[in-house]
Amino acid sequence: MTAYSDLMAFQRQTEALSAIAGRLGWDQETMMPRGSAGQRAEEMAAIEAVLHARRTDPKIGDWLGSADPASEIEAANLRLIRRRYERTLKVPARLASEIASVTSRAQGIWADARANEDVAAFLPILTEVIALRQEEAQALAAGGNLYDALLDDYEPGTSSAAIADLFDRMRPRLVALRDRIFGASHQPARLEGKFADKIQTEMATKLALSFGYDMSIGRIDRAVHPFSSGSGQDVRITTRVNESDPFNCFYSTIHEVGHAAYEQGIDDQHILTPVGCGVSMGVHESQSRIYENQLGRGRAFTGWLHGQMQEAFGNLNITDADAFYAAVNRCSPSYIRTEADEVQYNLHVMLRFDLERAIIAGDLKPTDLEAAWNDRFEADFGLAVDKPSNGVLQDVHWSVGLFGYFPTYSLGNVYAGCLFEALKSDVPDWEDGLHDGDASAATNWLRTNVQKHGGLYEPVDVITKASGQSPSEEPLLDYLEAKFESIYRL
Repeated sequence: MTAYSDLMAFQRQTEALSAIAGRLGWDQETMMPRGSAGQRAEEMAAIEAVLHARRTDPKIGDWLGSADPASEIEAANLRLIRRRYERTLKVPARLASEIASVTSRAQGIWADARANEDVAAFLPILTEVIALRQEEAQALAAGGNLYDALLDDYEPGTSSAAIADLFDRMRPRLVALRDRIFGASHQPARLEGKFADKIQTEMATKLALSFGYDMSIGRIDRAVHPFSSGSGQDVRITTRVNESDPFNCFYSTIHEVGHAAYEQGIDDQHILTPVGCGVSMGVHESQSRIYENQLGRGRAFTGWLHGQMQEAFGNLNITDADAFYAAVNRCSPSYIRTEADEVQYNLHVMLRFDLERAIIAGDLKPTDLEAAWNDRFEADFGLAVDKPSNGVLQDVHWSVGLFGYFPTYSLGNVYAGCLFEALKSDVPDWEDGLHDGDASAATNWLRTNVQKHGGLYEPVDVITKASGQSPSEEPLLDYLEAKFESIYRL
């Protein structure tokens, strides 16, 4: 046995235990009895303690010092193991277990507080989560930027300063486009009616299959906040249903299928290895956003979806396929990030990015978060927040400690813009199958150029190799302007 093979045998067990921890999280958000939260928190803390001990085992340092990579894949595995090892060594085992326990409890408290519109009920546990993540950031940053230390967990190689610069470049064009849309004389009709839960659920499965989701190693369940979980041969997604808004269910499903397809699309030889997972959340979001928007909200696919909905639900108030395409992409003031149109979506992310940077820096207290959110939201969107579930309680992320995650949604949009430009060039007939609900021409290109590599390359390198250019916001903004100028006849 070589140092590399010994290390990988050890690592494979660690990856398997991490997958089990992920399955516990999935169960908590989908099927776990409500009264089990306390025990589940203890279980999550226990498995995190085991994982932390394995990830900081001194043998890893010895193996890393002796291993001599014989291939690009071996070098990538060593790079990823070393990054995790050096990062985990900085975090005390006690702190890692406490974060796992508190965030496990916090998720259920958040869900109840959201349902009851009760911010006060959530603030004590949120304050605990923030304090723990600040402590973790201090351990990781070693005197550097605290927020960057957390951001590195989701998007290695970037910084809050780089993201702030990106957002400063994006905001003027997004706001200008939104103002032109809202001032347009032509405004698309809105889909109206009541759409049965059972039929939406059946259609969600059909949509997942049309985008290549392999149900033999996956499943679709319900959650308060849709998410994807798992990798390799067990990749699960969730969605939600609103009987007055079927697009909520349909596009949440397609979005999560994008995440799941990335994990299912990674080469099987990488299962239960560091390379066997998506390389970053920004690249992950590039897949979910291009599936949802450029493909799923494109004219070809919405034409097929229109026919499917008429067949499933009967006559719709929108009978014309072009008008339906416009309805799917209709822009309007909206409280909810996950339901926001493509033009305004990134503005929702920018709000969260600025607030959570202030939280982690200690410049914004948890008790002041709701007021800060409401003030900023009204300034950015012209709407006064009417209830907490439409405001500070709408997202699950802060309850489970995911500070630094939100900007990766916009990075994903930017990456998706670059990928879409390359896809159209490389696959001229990419739209043909979409007219019949078959996305395989586009998704096969994404699988070949992005998904199969998993963590083989660094995030920016994945996008650069696939698109032939360094990531830039220009393709995304050009795409948005062309699309919505046409829809709104600007």
